[in-house]
Amino acid sequence: MIEEKKVTSEKAVLIGVVTQHQDEEQSNEYLDELEFLTLTAGGEAVKRFTQKLEMPHPKTFIGTGKLEEVRNYMRDHHIETAIFDDELSSSQLRNIEKVLDCKVLDRTNLILDIFARRAQTSYARTQVELAQCQYLLPRLTRLWTHLERQKGGIGMRGPGETEIETDRRIIRDKITLLKKKLKIIDKQMAVQRKNRGKMVRVALVGYTNVGKSTLMNVVSKSDVFAENKLFATLDTTVRKVVIKNIPFLLTDTVGFIRKLPTQLVESFKSTLDEVREADLLLHIVDISHPNFEDHIASVNKILDEIKSMDKPTIMVFNKIDAYQHQTIDKDDLTTEKTKDHYTLSEWKKTWMNKLDNNCLFISALHKENLEEFRAKVFEEVKKIHITRFPYNDFLYEEYTEEK
Repeated sequence: MIEEKKVTSEKAVLIGVVTQHQDEEQSNEYLDELEFLTLTAGGEAVKRFTQKLEMPHPKTFIGTGKLEEVRNYMRDHHIETAIFDDELSSSQLRNIEKVLDCKVLDRTNLILDIFARRAQTSYARTQVELAQCQYLLPRLTRLWTHLERQKGGIGMRGPGETEIETDRRIIRDKITLLKKKLKIIDKQMAVQRKNRGKMVRVALVGYTNVGKSTLMNVVSKSDVFAENKLFATLDTTVRKVVIKNIPFLLTDTVGFIRKLPTQLVESFKSTLDEVREADLLLHIVDISHPNFEDHIASVNKILDEIKSMDKPTIMVFNKIDAYQHQTIDKDDLTTEKTKDHYTLSEWKKTWMNKLDNNCLFISALHKENLEEFRAKVFEEVKKIHITRFPYNDFLYEEYTEEK
């Protein structure tokens, strides 16, 4: 009888700072997100360390005293991975590793690792590999001095494990080669987008893990991978959808995140091109998240960077079922919320429903209020469709909605 191997999660400590630009509440929220990222990467966060500083220490990110405290805890509890909540410079990495004598990852490395794990297509894998090479190039010194401790696990997939014995010149050559490969695929994808003709394009955008893929599956009756983890969807998915008699293309894109590595923004240019070329954006928001307003701001910032803020946009507040079941402090009457109180009509009386009158409240998972969602999307797509096919407007009322 073959014994099954028990898979154990890689234990890690999380390290963040409270600064003049990032208060304690924000720091805790970022660490919550970092913990979720660690879980997504296959790890387990067992302890958090934070320190109040005016700004991160230029040599060791946190003070030497706090670093000693981290080292002692890791040694006593046999933990071999430390994850920092910001991108570390090559010198910071070297200095921290000298003290901790363990595997040290930063937020960027962790996100790149998740992307390496999630990439399914050749194109996505090429994009991730390029981002990893760009990240590794200034940090090769760390790899040379750290070889004996690299045993795989989180942060060790991709170029970090296959390109260890290379030098800077070979890494640069690799980056050049990957960029050429991406340019060829970009041209192919541009042709594909052109071949779609004048059909209206609608793109799902939003923070990671807000339910974009779940909504995609419901609306397009497709089977896009969806999971309650960050970056469950990495490859861009395009499906043809018909509401009433109007066909349009619906695109599911990679989720955004705060502190998104610049290497990923650059290498995932084609994914962002799908957003740039969309005629209508559906900005999906997880309303059950306590800081959903920050998520909206983060997504809007990236949309602004790629010059897509002026596109017609419908704000879709998802997971209303999850919000209704939140536990709220009943002593605070101003924030007391019950399931009965948050009916659909109550949601429509909130400030969120006054966003240019382009706002919806749904639960994609439980298919709540999807009829209104379809009707709203139909109206917006119809406006664009009429401008392209002005002689077809008499057909709009002839057909009933597909079932």
